[in-house]
Amino acid sequence: QVQLQESGGGLVQAGGSLRLSCAVSGLTFSNYVMSWFRQAPGKEREFVAVVTAGGTSNFADSVKGRFTISRDHAKRTVYLQMNTLKPEDTAVYYCAAGYVGDVGSGYDTGSRYNNWGQGTQVTVSS
Repeated sequence: QVQLQESGGGLVQAGGSLRLSCAVSGLTFSNYVMSWFRQAPGKEREFVAVVTAGGTSNFADSVKGRFTISRDHAKRTVYLQMNTLKPEDTAVYYCAAGYVGDVGSGYDTGSRYNNWGQGTQVTVSS
């Protein structure tokens, strides 16, 4: 059974930092592209960041320069370090795992991923 368990969300003031973690079990970690998406109230889910098995990363324009993504293969965990947080970063953040052959170049498309965590709330106060 595949499980993706996010942690690390919370309430932070604007300008602060948080680190989200996503612990993965039940799949061959090295075969999967790992991403973070987020969904704010009343808005569509949006791509945030991706990291390939080889460590290549990419980010949404809205978070470039502020967020970093990494993965630890030994711990089967993906991290999202979020710095200089803004109120507009407030959302539920979801970890997603997609088989490398399914994701392809569509890493920013949620439908390419078939494994999702339950989400963790991030709230940034102004």
